[in-house]
Amino acid sequence: MSSDRLTIEVSHLTKRYGEVTAVRELTFTVEPGVVTGFLGPNGAGKTTTMRMLTGLVSPTSGTATIGGRPYRRLSQPSRTVGAVFDSGAFHPGHTARDHLRVYAALGGYPDSRVTDLLDLLGLTEAADRRTQGFSTGMRQRLSLATALLGDPSVLLLDEPSNGLDPEGALWLRGFLRRLADDGRTVLVSSHVLSEIQQLVDDVVVIRRGELVAAGPWSRLAGPPAVLVSSPDADRLAAALRVSGPAGDAPRVEAVEAGRLRVHGLDAPRVADLAAAHRLRVHELVTESASLEQLFLQLTTDRTATA
Repeated sequence: MSSDRLTIEVSHLTKRYGEVTAVRELTFTVEPGVVTGFLGPNGAGKTTTMRMLTGLVSPTSGTATIGGRPYRRLSQPSRTVGAVFDSGAFHPGHTARDHLRVYAALGGYPDSRVTDLLDLLGLTEAADRRTQGFSTGMRQRLSLATALLGDPSVLLLDEPSNGLDPEGALWLRGFLRRLADDGRTVLVSSHVLSEIQQLVDDVVVIRRGELVAAGPWSRLAGPPAVLVSSPDADRLAAALRVSGPAGDAPRVEAVEAGRLRVHGLDAPRVADLAAAHRLRVHELVTESASLEQLFLQLTTDRTATA
């Protein structure tokens, strides 16, 4: 692959369509070597932003650069950026090999690159079949192969896991992880939060075209909570709430009868405190926050349904 490690930088990016503002003063950075999830409700402005990154849409104001340059100023764009915005954009009468050869010729790449990518994406056996008979998973693989013809340092993928079965989703996670581990910059837009959580290192979350959060997923998720099952739940909650210094006591939620969620203490500390007060504990489970929980926390009741 290319040895370039390129950063995506979006600065005060705005796009208006008449009186509608699709993206407003959006600023974030996507680093190489990690997979970044680009998240937001329907209509939040994700696709518009990605299209501005690739020059398909002109911004009203602000900048979107790749390696310090706007897409339109890249000398060989397909060698720098590979984008997948529509996995169905194939001529139905073309075979997979034909499709890749057409795009390889446009980019000035040899037929050997086509052969290599058919093998890399697991499409060799289907290479001479017409794309009209391809499954959703095979279309996604062919789209990725097309984006990778120039061996780009940056990948922009809009909803790449749509319609994939569990086997296809597992394959996609592993493939994108290897690309990031090779030093590429990978930005993935998706609505499948349970799937994206298993893939991303960083997240960028937007609503109504505006940034609401950005950074490493582990930092945004915060420390894990502890779920406690106890027949003495009320007494245990009272003991937990006074266990820390003033202003730094753990936060305790009643989940349901006999169950608590404790924030600010780890499981061994909860167990020790219960033992010290001779309170019964039937179960202790460390609960990490999910990406879905974070997403809903950041966007629920603050966005319009699209």
